[in-house]
Amino acid sequence: MTRLLKILEYSLCSLARRKFKNFSIIIIYSFTIAALASILLLTHSLKEIAINVLVDGPDIVVQRLAGGRHDPIPVHYAQDIAKLPGVGRVNPRLWGYYYDSLYQTNYTILAVHQDLPSLEMVEGRMVAANGECTVGQGVAKAQNAEIGDELLLINSTGVGYSCEINGMFKARSNLWTNDLILFTEKDLQGFFAMPAGLATDITVEVFNPREIPLVAEKIKRLFPDTRPVTINEILHTYESVFNWRSGMMLTIFASSLIAFSILAWDKATGISGEEKREIGILKAIGWDTSDILTLKLSEGSVISITSFLLGISVAYIHVFLLGAPLLVPVLKGWSVLFPPLQLAPYIDMYQIFALAFLTIVPYMASTVLPAWKSAITDPESIMRGW
Repeated sequence: MTRLLKILEYSLCSLARRKFKNFSIIIIYSFTIAALASILLLTHSLKEIAINVLVDGPDIVVQRLAGGRHDPIPVHYAQDIAKLPGVGRVNPRLWGYYYDSLYQTNYTILAVHQDLPSLEMVEGRMVAANGECTVGQGVAKAQNAEIGDELLLINSTGVGYSCEINGMFKARSNLWTNDLILFTEKDLQGFFAMPAGLATDITVEVFNPREIPLVAEKIKRLFPDTRPVTINEILHTYESVFNWRSGMMLTIFASSLIAFSILAWDKATGISGEEKREIGILKAIGWDTSDILTLKLSEGSVISITSFLLGISVAYIHVFLLGAPLLVPVLKGWSVLFPPLQLAPYIDMYQIFALAFLTIVPYMASTVLPAWKSAITDPESIMRGW
C-alpha cells in the first residue's frame, strides 16, 4: 500500500509539472462529457415527466379515420363501446388547435367534460356557461389578461369571437395545460364549426389493464373506420419522440465526440519526448515495467475521473438547476407557450455507467498503451532519443 501511495504521489507531481497541457485536456474532456450527459439527463427526465402524467390518462383513445387522416367521430359510437364487457366510463371529447396570429402562439381548446384531468384553480372559477372560458396560466400570460377580461379570437369562419375569462388554472404538470383554453361544448362547436353529434375523439376506461389490447381489438372490429390508441402505444410514441430528438442532439454534438476521439488518438499514437526520457530515467534507477504502467494508469485515472465528475456536475447544473437552456428549444417541441421547465432530477444510473465506460476506458487505454511501449524499450535508447 505504501508503494502504491508513493507512486500516486509521484503521478500527481508529474501531472503538476505539465499542468497547462493536462488542464487543457481536462477542459476538452469535461466539455465532451457535459454535452453528452446533458442530453441523456434531459431526455430521461422529460420521458419520466411524460410517463408520470400519461399514466393517469385514458386507457384507450378512439379516433376515426377518413382517407388515412384524423376525422371527427360520431358521438353515438360511445354508446356501443360502453356496452363492451370490461369497459368503464366512455366520454366523447371535443377539442382542437388554434393559432393566434396576433400573439404568434398555439392554443389547445377543449370543451369541459366530466373526464377532465385534475386542474387546480389559481384564480376565479371553472367555466359553466356559454360566453365564458377558463384558461391556463400560459395563455393568460401571453394575452396579458386577468379575470374578467375578454379573450379575443378568430373562429374557423373568419369571424371575431370573444369570451369572458372567468378563471385560471394549473395542473400537476404544466406541460399539458399551459396552453389550454376551456370552452363549453356549445361554444366550441360554434368556434370550430363542428356539427352536433360529432366529437374529436372518444376516451375509454378499461377496468382490467391486461384487457386493454383486447378491448381495443373489439372496438376496431366493431367500428372498422376507427383507430383505437392504447395508453402503452401513447407512452411508446412519446419515448420514441424523445429518443429521436435526443439522437438529433447527439448528432449536433458530434463535433465534441470528434474532438475527444482526436484527443484519444493523439494519446494513443505516442507520448512526448520528455515523457519518454522520464520513463527511461525511472527504468534506469530501478523502476519495473509494472511500476511504470501503474504510474501512467494513475495519471490517466486522475485526469479521466476528474473530467468525468466535473462533466457530470456541469451537466446536472445545466439541466436540473438552470433548466437546460441550450437544449430545451430542440427537445421541447413545437408549442410556443411551453412552460418554464422545473425538471425533477430523474437519473438513470445505467446511462451514467455506460457513459463512464465509453469515455473513461478508451482514455485509460490510450494512456497505458504508449507508456507500455516505452517501458519495454531499453532505457539507454530512450534517453539517447533513439
